[in-house]
Amino acid sequence: MTTDAFLADCRARLAFDLLSNTWNAVVLWALRDGPRRPVELRERIGGISSKVLTETLRRLQFNGLVDRQAHPDSSSRVEYQLTALGRTLLAPIDAVGAWAFEHGDEVMAAQEAACVPDPQSARSPC
Repeated sequence: MTTDAFLADCRARLAFDLLSNTWNAVVLWALRDGPRRPVELRERIGGISSKVLTETLRRLQFNGLVDRQAHPDSSSRVEYQLTALGRTLLAPIDAVGAWAFEHGDEVMAAQEAACVPDPQSARSPC
């Protein structure tokens, strides 16, 4: 059986593209408990700049995964929340997280082993 599941225009590749961005899954996961203001997201996530968070939220909104809610009583109060479509990605993100928890040490050990300098080579592998 031949499958074209990973060709450029297929839906499986669309899903992998959405999750391959480092921050997409992290922001979606941070929104799982309800709406958050950008400053709350930055505090909750850690290590993400305001610029990258804004770009990520816009990309997630463009893809229909996040909704932006501006409050009429304040010109600067904005919250983001998952859409119904965005919530459907929580289970796959959770599954990847469980895999990482179970196999993360193995991956890190493989990375460390790959970085051991080869005495025969003048170049470092890492």
